Amino acid sequence: MKIQKVTEEHHPKIDALLRSAFPGSEYEAELVRQFHANGRPVHEWVCLHTNRVIAYIAFSNAYHGRDVCGLHLAPMAVAPDFQGKGVGSELLRFALRQEPIKTRALFVLGEPGYYGRFGFEPCSQPACPYDKNNSHFLSMRNTTTIPFVVGYEPEFKTAEKTPKPQGKKRP
Repeated sequence: MKIQKVTEEHHPKIDALLRSAFPGSEYEAELVRQFHANGRPVHEWVCLHTNRVIAYIAFSNAYHGRDVCGLHLAPMAVAPDFQGKGVGSELLRFALRQEPIKTRALFVLGEPGYYGRFGFEPCSQPACPYDKNNSHFLSMRNTTTIPFVVGYEPEFKTAEKTPKPQGKKRP
């Protein structure tokens, strides 16, 4: 296994990974396609195994109004046949040590039991617009005490509204 920064040649492989890791959802793949198409400042890495992308992680800006206040971890995915083997944990640990990530406030909307193992903690502020009561909204290195609703890159909303392709449904 090898972890490296994403290059343009990885884009179709990331798309395929996201579709297989999130069956029945086009949201994650569309989100990343829009990040790439719009040239967003996303920090992203892939884990490769025999030239196949088996895991992916991305961090995009988090906002307090117009000011960047940290980074959102989303999405993170592992190929179904590699899930439960520590690949996602290894990729996340690697990403957390990287220069653009290791000192920033980080936010993730995810399973507290999983992300808590890496140092993410429940947070009451900022509020997450996608998680009523912030029950699955976690942070790391977050010093925010003033109430506000954290902002996301616009692609998070536009990916929700993208029409789904018609045709044969995947299993």
